[in-house]
Amino acid sequence: LELTSPAHRPIQTTRDLPGFWAGSWKDVRADMRGRYPRHPWPERPEDALPTTRAKPRGT
Repeated sequence: LELTSPAHRPIQTTRDLPGFWAGSWKDVRADMRGRYPRHPWPERPEDALPTTRAKPRGT
């Protein structure tokens, strides 16, 4: 499974999605939060509700 950024660039490839969420997600989340602050980057993605849009500008 290839995971992509909001710009559709590959950021991680994994065969073990639960292992990704438990392990390297923290590092990916930290990097992506800096690059894409308007997008949600939940600490626990397994509990997060899906979204269709980024945050509006200015919020």
